[in-house]
Amino acid sequence: MRTAARSGLVAAATALLGAVAAAPPGAQTWTATPAAGRPYAYLEGPAGSVLQDTLSLTNPDARPLTVRLSGQGAPVSFAARTVTVPARTRADVPFAVTVTADTPPGEHRGAVRASAAGRELRVDLRLRVSGPRLAALTVEDVHVDTATGSLRYTLVNRGTTVLAPRLAVRADGVLGTVLDRPDRPLPFTLRPGERATRTEPWPDPPALDSVTVRLTATAPGAAPATARAEASFAPVPAPAGAAGLLLAAAVGGYAVRRRGRSRTRTQAASAGATP
Repeated sequence: MRTAARSGLVAAATALLGAVAAAPPGAQTWTATPAAGRPYAYLEGPAGSVLQDTLSLTNPDARPLTVRLSGQGAPVSFAARTVTVPARTRADVPFAVTVTADTPPGEHRGAVRASAAGRELRVDLRLRVSGPRLAALTVEDVHVDTATGSLRYTLVNRGTTVLAPRLAVRADGVLGTVLDRPDRPLPFTLRPGERATRTEPWPDPPALDSVTVRLTATAPGAAPATARAEASFAPVPAPAGAAGLLLAAAVGGYAVRRRGRSRTRTQAASAGATP
C-alpha cells in the first residue's frame, strides 16, 4: 500500500511539473499595480494641468516579460508604451494624465491597462479636478423657418460643469399665443465649452400672423437663458394677389388721370373755338 501511495504521489508530482513546464512564460504570474502598493491610482489637480504617477510591473517568472500599456477613459501617456520586464524584476513605469482646460471640476474615472502573455490587467484611475463649479447656459442664433415652421437654435455651455439642458418654447401672435410648449428635458448633455445646434419642429404654424418666438433653456444650477426671434407668416398666393391689386389700383388711377386730362384739353379747345 505504501508503495502504491508513493507511486501515486510521484505520478501527481510529475503531472504538476509537466503542467508548469507547459504553461506559457508569465501567463499567470506577473502583476500590475499602482506604485507603493495602493489599491488604485489617485490624482488631483486643476483643469489644464498634467498629473503624474507610477505603475509597477512585477515579473516573478524566469523569463523576460513584454507588457503593452494603454489608457482608458482618460488621456494617459506613458514613458514607454511597451516595456520589457527582466526575469524576477519589478519595473516602475511613469505615466501622466493630461487634464484638459474644459474638464469640469469633480470626480472622474479611468483606467490603465497592461497586457502580456495573453492576459490583461486593469488598474483603476481616479481623478479629482479642483476648481469652482459654475453652471451657465445660453441660447443663441434662434431662427424661424417660415416655410416649414421649424425653429433652429444653439445651446452653449458657458460654465465649468456638465449640463443636462431643458427647453420651453412659446410663440405669441397678433391675437394671442399660438404655441406654448412646456419645459422638457433634451436628450443630451453639454460639457464645458460645448455647443449644440438643434432644430425644434413646429408642425402647425399659423397661416397668417406676425409672431415672436421665445426659447427658454434651463439646467440644474444654471440661471434660465432666453432668446427670441421675430417671424411673419403669410399664405403663398398672398404676395402675388396683393401685388395684383396694387398694380390694378395703380393702372386704374393712371387711367382716371388720363381721362381727366383729356376732358380738360377738350373743354379748353372748345372754349377757344367759340367766337
